[in-house]
Amino acid sequence: MRTLLTALMLTIQASTIPADWRTAPPADWQPMFDGRTLDGWVVKLAHHDLGDNYAETFRVADGVIRVDYDKYGDFGARFGHLFYNQKLSHYVLALEYRFFGEQAKGGPAYAKLNSGVMIHAQAPATILKDQDWPISVEAQFLAGGRTTMNVCTPGTEIFMQGAMVKAHCTNSSSRVYANDEWVAVEVEVLGSERVRHIIDGRTVLQFETPTIGGGVANGFDPAIKKDGTVLSEGYIGLQAESQPVEFRNVRLLNLSGCMTPASPAYRPYFVHRDDTRCTAR
Repeated sequence: MRTLLTALMLTIQASTIPADWRTAPPADWQPMFDGRTLDGWVVKLAHHDLGDNYAETFRVADGVIRVDYDKYGDFGARFGHLFYNQKLSHYVLALEYRFFGEQAKGGPAYAKLNSGVMIHAQAPATILKDQDWPISVEAQFLAGGRTTMNVCTPGTEIFMQGAMVKAHCTNSSSRVYANDEWVAVEVEVLGSERVRHIIDGRTVLQFETPTIGGGVANGFDPAIKKDGTVLSEGYIGLQAESQPVEFRNVRLLNLSGCMTPASPAYRPYFVHRDDTRCTAR
């Protein structure tokens, strides 16, 4: 009897463990960029109003999203982001990036061959005109002989193995890529539980419990920066900080959805229940 109960318990447990999201069919991945327009995205540059894409900082060229400064004079501390218009909590973001060209005149030295993607970012409409960085967590892209898919924390704190990370940026264990090489990356986001940075199927960095706090971000609305608030959702933002960069194959796999097996909307890899997405047969 004990053996039968044990087997039953193991069966129940196994049936409740989500399948690996890598088993998702290609059709379940949602393109976030149509290759022609920036529809579904909004620009926010420091010192400019929401939606003001000064000098076409973000543009579409040859089927990629390009960050370019060829129409600039001086960079002018116009740190910027291109935000996807959907708030998300549990998902996998996949994209490829490549650096090109010369850094904009007046860009800070640390921003050369430097870009990234922000996750769990505050709503773009809440970013003040002169705010430099959104309150968010960054998966940082680097070249120039440095590791990539590091993590940085503007206005936030993160934890690793139960301890708060004191540094603003933490290096990953990635290999070094050529300065102009296309790099394919994935960011697995499980709400407030865990975030993993992945390259070529290998986790190069992992952290837990992203939380509002710390410094670096400036010019924000104090009503938004409520230190100690755990971040379980937010917006995705592609970064522009003076280095020309291109993004392509930007895709999303939502891990939040219908977890009722009887529904055709059910997927075995979902990890977060959203019954509003369930549909009848």
